[in-house]
Amino acid sequence: MKSSMKYLIGIILLILLSSIFLFQMSNGKKIVATLPSNGGDIQKIVIGMKNYNYDPNTITVKAGQPVVISLDNSVYGCLRSFTIPAFGIREYLRTPEDTIQFIPTNPGKYTFACSMGMGTGTLIVE
Repeated sequence: MKSSMKYLIGIILLILLSSIFLFQMSNGKKIVATLPSNGGDIQKIVIGMKNYNYDPNTITVKAGQPVVISLDNSVYGCLRSFTIPAFGIREYLRTPEDTIQFIPTNPGKYTFACSMGMGTGTLIVE
């Protein structure tokens, strides 16, 4: 009896988690990597497009603090397909409401780019 009850609870939890995931996807919100925070402030970055490249194309953030990146309405074409290879981030951000969230843990300089490598920039983690 106890094992069948655990099985039923597991199925219910799986359905609940799947529903939450599908609901988030239907809202167009993209969350690439969300890690536990150490209590630091969220670093919100909005990137635009100028002269066929990301603007700003150099961004400085603090290690260990959550980062949220979005692209404004000026960004179009392949630059909407945003990548940070060192963090395994590769997402297509359709609207300014779509975001990428992650916590950089290691200081250094990292490249971000569109999926085709036409628009590029540098993420500096201090």
